[in-house]
Formats: sequence, structure tokens, C-alpha cells
Amino acid sequence: MLRIKAGVIRSATMVIPISRRTGIRGSLTMMSRLRMIHTDVSSNKYNQVYNTSASDLDRALDSFPRRHLGPSPKDVEQMLKVTGFSDLNSFVESVVPSSVLQKRALNLEAPSRGFSEQEMISHLEEIANKNQYRVKNLIGKGYYGTVLPPVILRNVLESPEWYTSYTPYQPEVSQGRLESLLNFQTVVSDLTGLPVANASLLDEGTAAAEAMLLSYHAHRGKKTKYAIGRKLHPQTKSVLYSRAKPLNIEIVEIDCENVEHSLKVLSDKSIAGAIVQYPATDGSILSGETLSQYAKILHQHKSLLSVASDLMALTLLKAPAEFGADIALGSSQRFGVPMGYGGPHAAFFAVADKWNRRIPGRIVGVSKDRLGKTALRLALQTREQHIKRDKATSNICTAQALLANVAANYCVYHGPEGLAKIAKRIYGMTAILAQAVEELSPHSVLNDTWFDTLTIALKNTTSKELSRRALEDFNMNLFTVNENTVSLSLDETTTKKDLLDLVQLFTESGSFTLPTEFPQFPSELCRTDPILTNEVFHLYHSETAMLRYLHRLQSRDLSLANSMIPLGSCTMKLNSTVEMMPITWPQFGNMHPFQPINQAKGYAELISSLEHDLCNITGFDAVSLQPNSGASGEYAGLRLIRAYLEDKGQKQRKICLIPVSAHGTNPASAAMCGMKVVPFNCLADGSLDLEDLQLKIDKHAEEIAAVMITYPSTYGLYEEGVKKAFEMVHAAGGQVYLDGANMNAQVGLTSPGDLGADVCHLNLHKTFAIPHGGGGPAGAPICVRSHLAPYLPRHSVVDMITQVGSEKSIESVSSGPYGNALVLPISYAYIKMMGREGLPYSSVLAMLNANYMRRRLQSHYQILFGGNHCAHEFIIDLREFKAKGVEAIDVAKRLQDYGFHAPTLAFPVPHTLMVEPTESENLQELDRFVDAMISIRSEIDSFIAGDPSGAILKNAPHSLEDLILAQDWETRGYSREQAAYPLPYLRHNKFWPVVTRLDDTYGDMHLMCTCPSVEDVAADS
Repeated sequence: MLRIKAGVIRSATMVIPISRRTGIRGSLTMMSRLRMIHTDVSSNKYNQVYNTSASDLDRALDSFPRRHLGPSPKDVEQMLKVTGFSDLNSFVESVVPSSVLQKRALNLEAPSRGFSEQEMISHLEEIANKNQYRVKNLIGKGYYGTVLPPVILRNVLESPEWYTSYTPYQPEVSQGRLESLLNFQTVVSDLTGLPVANASLLDEGTAAAEAMLLSYHAHRGKKTKYAIGRKLHPQTKSVLYSRAKPLNIEIVEIDCENVEHSLKVLSDKSIAGAIVQYPATDGSILSGETLSQYAKILHQHKSLLSVASDLMALTLLKAPAEFGADIALGSSQRFGVPMGYGGPHAAFFAVADKWNRRIPGRIVGVSKDRLGKTALRLALQTREQHIKRDKATSNICTAQALLANVAANYCVYHGPEGLAKIAKRIYGMTAILAQAVEELSPHSVLNDTWFDTLTIALKNTTSKELSRRALEDFNMNLFTVNENTVSLSLDETTTKKDLLDLVQLFTESGSFTLPTEFPQFPSELCRTDPILTNEVFHLYHSETAMLRYLHRLQSRDLSLANSMIPLGSCTMKLNSTVEMMPITWPQFGNMHPFQPINQAKGYAELISSLEHDLCNITGFDAVSLQPNSGASGEYAGLRLIRAYLEDKGQKQRKICLIPVSAHGTNPASAAMCGMKVVPFNCLADGSLDLEDLQLKIDKHAEEIAAVMITYPSTYGLYEEGVKKAFEMVHAAGGQVYLDGANMNAQVGLTSPGDLGADVCHLNLHKTFAIPHGGGGPAGAPICVRSHLAPYLPRHSVVDMITQVGSEKSIESVSSGPYGNALVLPISYAYIKMMGREGLPYSSVLAMLNANYMRRRLQSHYQILFGGNHCAHEFIIDLREFKAKGVEAIDVAKRLQDYGFHAPTLAFPVPHTLMVEPTESENLQELDRFVDAMISIRSEIDSFIAGDPSGAILKNAPHSLEDLILAQDWETRGYSREQAAYPLPYLRHNKFWPVVTRLDDTYGDMHLMCTCPSVEDVAADS
């Protein structure tokens, strides 16, 4: 631990005299002297401290910071020279205001220098082996054992070409994952029978909440009741109650087995909609007749029926659309995605065509490129928070793209026949077990219909005793329903031995003879329509064919394996191999989120330590890992504020003050928490307008609940006035929410707690190295001061590993108790390997990289805000060219010809590009991007001057097909060489867009959720 006080700075290796007056400067000087942590040990200038702390025998040669941090010591010197600084100390003090700069003495549970890579692997193995991952989990409740085919494991889930790509907002360099996501939508649409499906949501519980909100907003909030089936999964119920409360939606539970009473409840015209589980959490399956009655009576007063279902079951079961469902949703986890202690898993969501413009999340659609070739792109999305802001009907800003791609490819590999065989086997084994229990034991199966789950009433024993025997004798976990009832769910991994063990457990007989054939699925429940008829599900069933298909998709996408992705506010940094390795270890992947805590000691240790480190980094007192996306973290944090204020008797405080520069999810999340959003202005230099903020505070003094501010700002600025803004809101009785989207520029230099915030969320997929996965997974822990800790979210099924929350806790905000638990080892490893010396240096280098690029570009483009400096990102202003015919989108598309993904386009200011290089890019890559932008500036000048070669911008990007087959090159005004190789490096390092520019309008967009056929694509080619 580094302690700063008058007199000395103490560390494990050295003592540096400082004065009280120059304490901060002294600490940063020390930090600059520690630059050696990422350099070769041969550089004496940068390894002085290293040599004083370790002998040659002790020194690790695989230290992580030197692999993670891009710039070498020589690069740092050069960049400092370009930016006009003599050393890192003066650089930091110039960029970060003195009122903000408070170097945190990070007290991490790791060596000061951080674990080396090999030490980290050994450490993670030690933790992982404390999990009882070989237990056969038959707990069910939406989480099941599955077999991920190795060809998909190795070539998708473990492939950086898949997990480091960004959300496909630039479709020309995203055709591979767009095709895969369209496959996912096709699977969902086929199995649910509904024509429009999205490209995934966060989990089943939040998908159910989105269905409730869609039903609620379809009636403009005039219908304030929502009916839920009593046999929904318990975690789904909890999320529904959580989302309903701030909007004053009254939840009404119905017993679906009592059809007459249920129909009476659903006939209430104040019911906005209803949701039922199919199959139910106890395994029972509602008849099509009953569900049709539900749909009919709801539709009589224009309300909606939602069905939470199971895609594996739907390969056999009648589709929800067949009996009139408006919405179908659930989890695709059992299509090859590990349980992972609760996530990440891709939820699915499909709607009747009537609701295609209200569906939350992203939709992939089929369009045409400039040459008329079939191409894919993201279609119209309903939420559009940047436009609708607090009027948005959802705050969803992400998906589970990586896991949706895993699930889609699982279906491609198995095909409809393979999936049906798996499903029939699961049903058959369940039916055999049910028969054995009924005929050979004193116990009773309570559900008389099932797919994979049986609920069993026990006789002559208790649930506790039976569960103990199941674990001790057969290494199995069952689910305890109550003192005398258990349930269990079979899955793809259930073996013949498992089935015999279960028969012996319930019948105490070891002589049961299995039938030679599986029982057939009941005809009255069985679907008769064909599924997955598109040819993509019939072509790739051998590993050779599947490998080549996956490689073709991957080669059509630009990822961090190709070049830097300089997206402002998105922080596309290195996702190291060491960090990624544990997510496919069975020790982490095979864990069910509801298995007993004493079987999850490895997860308990990792989670407790990660929570400690996140609290220390942020300067807060408690944390919840439950939110599984940035928008979910925003929602959870604001809910805590409301719960706290209501507990204090201040229910009238509902106003959330948000600057006009904020990300669109901020006002959308506030609205979902029942808050009224009051925006306040920013000044011309991009900083907060404190006078306008004070006017809003004075006007709404007794109603202010919170202010919501991103820091550094969305404009890439360290604002000196932020602490003053926090003080003003606190003085008015409000709370301070700090959006942690830009935490990458805070770690070790300051913190939300130091600045005076009360709560923040952290984007683990930005600052803490979880990969974006083509649009997800994500993670967003919320960190809070002690007064908000009692309100942290609980979980309805399990006791939390760490004692957070209380009887005052809000209901769950995600299905899993720890959100996307499987990816937590990534952030854990990043923090532990960077160490308390490396983390602050990482923030400094992120800023230095940005300022270096800014300085090189400022003589070619106007740079918005900040004078001569920025934080970790900056905004290139292209508005001056718009009147002359050049749009920001033209620059974004032309960058693809140079081998780059465009920076963030049109946010936070229209007609601009926001650039964030991160600390993991080296000087050569920074220069390559800058050279590309300088070259594009000359092309802009040519266009403005009327030179025919300027048309290159309007035609960009250029595919190989365009270069080889297009017949109009003599009239274009520029050559093929200018189009393809505008700079020399491209001759040996070229990423080719596979299509030309797609239309930016939606005029020719097909909101279809089925794949174009191979013949269609070939014909277009």
C-alpha cells in the first residue's frame, strides 16, 4: 500500500522524501519513475525501481503491464516531446485540474507490482479448483447443463476475432457477425412462430421486464396492472417486481391451473398484459387451449400476452404464436452457452409484426449496398435513447452478441434434426424417470405434463435429507421447493448412469431396467410445423464445413485483431489472453448460480476480492456486481437513490438533473425509475454551466433526487467545476450519481468517492478489460457510499456471498445474483496483474495517447473543447465541411479503406468523430491512424475544390468486388490504387470490407428475421 503524508512516501521498495506542500507531485514523480513496469529490463533508465526490489532470481520476465501498455519508454519520451512536456508529472498536472487530482493509495489484494502472467494463471487455477464444478446440477430454473461443440468453443468463444469486435454500427466491416446474429433471429422467429425477433437481450428476467414495459407503454401508461403467472421462474418474478415499482405498475399473480379465476383476472380492462411460463418453473405445460383463452380475453381489451419459454423445448412444443402470443422471450443458454454461475447468456425476444417498432434492443435486417448487393445492417430500433432520451420506452443499450453468436452457431452445427434429437432425448429420460417415481416409489410427481422438469412431493423423507443423499451418494444437486418437495431438471448432459442414479435415489432400487426406446412427446403438445428450414441450418454439420463457415464469417469482420478501434466512450482496450482463458474453464463455466454457496468457494473468494478492489479504486464502501450492463447499472444506482430518499420520508424527490451532453441512457434510465428529467446546459467550452444548474436547483429545490454526471465529461474533459456541482446538489438535499463510463481516465488519479459522488456504476467492458464481444457481454457493478449500502439489490433465490443489502434492499435487477459472473475473472485478472503501481500508470498512458493524437491532428482538423489538452478522448469537429458536401459519415466510411473502424460517430455532438485510443495501443498504431486521418483530409480538400478524385469519399468503402468487377472506373475520377491503397502500409496490411457502402436510411430495409439464402447472396454477387 502506498501511503502519502508529510515527510515521506513509503512503499515496499523505497522511501522518497517529500513535503506536505508537494505531496501529490512527489507521488506522481514516483509514478513516472515506475515507468519500467512495462519495459524491457535492459532499459536501465526505466528499471531503477525494479532493480531495487528484486534480484535476477526473483524477477518475473512475463510482467503483465509491459504487455498491456502499448507505448515503450522511448515512445513515451517522443509523445511527451510532441505534446510539449518534459515528463509525465508535468503532463498529468497540466491535464488534470489540481482540485480533482488526488492520487489514490490503492490498497489492492495483490502484489504491489501485480501478478505476472504465469502467476496469474496459477492463482486463478487455485481459485477455480475451490469450486465444486463436477457436481451434476439438476437445479434448472432457466439454467441447464449443455455441451458446447469444440469447433465453436475454439473458433468463436475463444477467438479474439469474435470477442474483440465492436457493435456492428459500421455494417460494411461487420457482415460476419451480422449474418450470425441474423441466424440467431431466424432461430428465435422459427421456434416462437413470431415474425420479428431481436438480436438478443441481457437475460430472461430483464427480457420479461421489457415485455411488461412494452405492454405498459403500448397503452401510454393508462393501464397500470400487469398479470404474472405464479409459476414463473422466481428470479424472473423478482426482476418484474423491481421494474414495476417505480412506475407504480401493480403486479397481479394468477394461478394458471385455475383457468376460470385466471380468465376473470385477465378480463380486467386495467390489465396492460400478462406473462406466463411455458413450460412452467415446476415443469408443467399449459395447454394450447388455455393459452388461447388467455390471448383471446386479453386481446378483447387490446392487452398483450407474453410467453416466457425455452428454445430447446420449443423444438418439440407448439409455438407461442400458434395460440395468439404477442411476445415470446426467454434464454438461449442451453444452446451451448455455459451456465457460468448465472451469465452471460443471450436472452431472446420476439414479437408479432404489429409491435415491430416497439421491440427493445437491436434488430438485424437485410438491405443493399451501393452496388445493389445483398448486405446486412442494424435495422430500426425502438429505444433510440439519443433521440428520445427520457421519452424512450427502454434504456437497453447493449445485447449479448457474443453469446447469441454461440447459440446461433450451435443451431447451425446441429441443424433441426440434431436439435430435435437432443430435445427428444431430454424428454424421454424425464418421462422414464417420472414413470419410475410414480410406479416404484412412495413419492408423487406433481406435474402431469413436462418437457425436462419434474416436481416431486416426497413421502417418508424430507427435501433436506433427500438432497443430502443426492449429493453424497450421486454427486447431484436438486432444487428444494419446500420442506417436502423437490424439483429437478434433466438436460443435454444427462447420461444413462445419471438416470439410473436418479431412479435409485427416489425408488431405492438398483434393479430398474431402462426401456429400449424413449417415450414419444405427447401429440397434443407437439408442434407439427417444420423448424429451421433455411439452408444455413442444413449445410454445416461436419466439423470441416463448420470450421470453414466460422472462418468465413470471422474474416468479414474487423476486430482488434486487425487494428485499433478508436471509439470514444467505448474504451476498446486489450482483452488479454491470460484474462480470457478462465471463462472457458469448466471450474467456472459448469457452476449453477443457485447451487449451495459452500460449493462455490472459488467464486466466493474471487467475488469478495474483486468487490474489495472495486471499492478501493472508486473510494466507496460497498458494491453490487448484479447489474449486467451499463444501462442496468444506471437503473440500479438510481433505484437505490429513490429507495433511500423514500426511506427518509422524501418521496417527493423525483427530479434527476442531467446535463444535455449526457449519454442517452442516462435520461432513459431515470425515466424508468419514475424520475422526472430536468436537463441543464453546458457552456461553449463544453464544461458544465453551473449557473444554469443553480437556477434549476433553485427552481426545484425540494424535489431534487439526484444529479447524474459522467466524469471525465462526455466531451472528454476534466472539468474543474464538477466538485462544485456535487456540493450544490448535496446542499439542496439531493444525491450525486457519477456515470463511470469514463473511469479509464480516473483509476489511481482520482475517484468518484474523492470527487464527492454517492453512487457510480463501472463499465467492466470499458475500464476493466471485459471484451465487447461484437455488442456484449458487459458488466456494470454499482459502488456506493455506506448510507446507500442497505438498499443494494437482493436475490430471490440465493443468499449473497458477501453481506450486502438488508431488509431494505431493492428487488433483483438481473436474473443472476452476480450478473455476468462468468466474465468477472477477466476484470479480476486485469486488476491483479496491473497491480497498484500499474493501474495509475495505465490511466496516464491512456491520456498521453489521446493527447498525442490530438496534437498531431489539430493542425488538420478542428478539435472541439479543452483548449490544448483532453482527458482520454477528444472530438474531431467535421461540421465545417457539411455545407460543402462532406459528411462525417463519409470520413467514417473512408476510414474502412484505410483498415480502421471509425471512431464514435455523431456522439456526443452531431457531425463529429470522438476518438479514444486507450493505453494498449502503441505509437506505431497511433501514427497509422493519424496518418490515415491526415490523408483523408487531403481527400476532403480535393472534394471541396471540385477535383473529381474527391468522389472517393462518397464511394467509400471499396470492396474487392467493386475494384475488380465495377465497370465505371474510367468515369470515377480516381484510380483503383487510390481507392484500395491510399497509404503504403496497406499493401502489406489490408482489411477488405466485403460490401460497399450501405444506405444510411431505412427506405429499403427489410425488417425480416430470416436469413437470405446462399443462392440469394450468390445471385446478388
